[in-house]
Amino acid sequence: MAIPTELDLTRGPISSHFRTLAIPGAVGMLFNTLYNVVDMFFAGLLSTSAQAGLALGFQAFFIAISVGVGLGAAMSALVGNALGAGDLRKARRLAAQGMSYGFIAASVLALAGLWYGPALIHLVSEPGSYRSAGLRYFHWLLLALPGFLLAFGCNGILQAHGDAVSMQRALVVAFFANIALNPLLIYGIPGLVPGIGFDGLAVSTVISQTGVMIFMIRQVLRRRRMRRMRARNFVPRLEKLSEISVQVLPTATSFMVMLLSGFVMQYALKIFGEHAIAGHGVAIRLEQILLLPVLGVTGALLPIASQNFGAHEFARVREALFHCWKVGFIMTAIAAPLLWIFGRPMLGLFTDDPEVIRVGLSYLRVDCLILPFYMMLFSINSLLQALKRPIWTVWISLYRQGFGVAFFVWVFVGLLGFNETGVWFGTAAAVVTGWMIALIMTTHVTRREIGGLRLKPSNP
Repeated sequence: MAIPTELDLTRGPISSHFRTLAIPGAVGMLFNTLYNVVDMFFAGLLSTSAQAGLALGFQAFFIAISVGVGLGAAMSALVGNALGAGDLRKARRLAAQGMSYGFIAASVLALAGLWYGPALIHLVSEPGSYRSAGLRYFHWLLLALPGFLLAFGCNGILQAHGDAVSMQRALVVAFFANIALNPLLIYGIPGLVPGIGFDGLAVSTVISQTGVMIFMIRQVLRRRRMRRMRARNFVPRLEKLSEISVQVLPTATSFMVMLLSGFVMQYALKIFGEHAIAGHGVAIRLEQILLLPVLGVTGALLPIASQNFGAHEFARVREALFHCWKVGFIMTAIAAPLLWIFGRPMLGLFTDDPEVIRVGLSYLRVDCLILPFYMMLFSINSLLQALKRPIWTVWISLYRQGFGVAFFVWVFVGLLGFNETGVWFGTAAAVVTGWMIALIMTTHVTRREIGGLRLKPSNP
């Protein structure tokens, strides 16, 4: 098999680099989302309680995954900066230390998850079958943590090289493996092998994600600029782990705050019953499918801006941001009416419960109005990570997904007496006001790092 092309993102048209990175990235995320949709579909065949439990357990598991998201962003920024500056030795060492970091973090988080997972699930659910399903799903998924974290870290390293294809291929294969494994593990083979029921959904994820991890490690080791990596490079070194942590922790914290805001929503929704939780869980997955092109473009901004920042090509950093916004506005203008018009029939593919469909549709119709604000927030996060200033993303997240969601949901549900629609309105208010704050912060940071946001003919 040929070695994938390694891109110099500091040269050539910015638009071309976005196509090269965003399209495979979006395709990979599409199959990752479809992977989750398949799980939700098979859970729906079991019961509404199974669907609600799946959404609940996955939400708790994503607290640990936040470190993987942070590690992927850190590797893309740090390795990308090193490659842009032409320091291949530093790039190799950071890549090796990043993979070691992922394994250590997975081990620690798996142990911690035995405590915080059940605590969170009990906090945001009522006693019953859907809580029990959520607990079982979460405990099984802890076995998949090394696979998730190392795959995220390796993907960041590969993105820094301009390679978004490897993760795409891994996620496509994982999707088809999940289609085969889910019914096999849930129902077994009649007369030969007994099924394990609901637990099969989680076991399928453990198996497929471990395969993704193995493939992604192999792809990193095959890179031309990684070939001189040695076993000693993987021995944990405190100074390198600290450097990585400076980038990982703010991004992970931002992502964790986002997930905790999901628990705030779950807490608010639980008073409306399991139908509200199930409807929200199904609707989010449908929304993610239509947001995939946007996520692909905003995700591509990170390695492009990272390499160019490392090379001091500041004009190209600004150009990349504005190109991302331009394409993102077009994409959200297409996605919003699709969610509004086709939301009901799409929800009907996963459940025939009219209450679940009603809740899911109300979420989609409110959320489609704020898609452009989401897009700009995603791109701002990528830019700040590329500039190695991820701490600013924490402040943005603490307001938008911490205080903002809790406060505005309380206003709409607690004070104004809305039903579950008040949760959606509260979230929308937090997103819009959070975008305003993020834009002010980004203007301040870019003025110091790259001479501001205004497009200029040359570097400052």
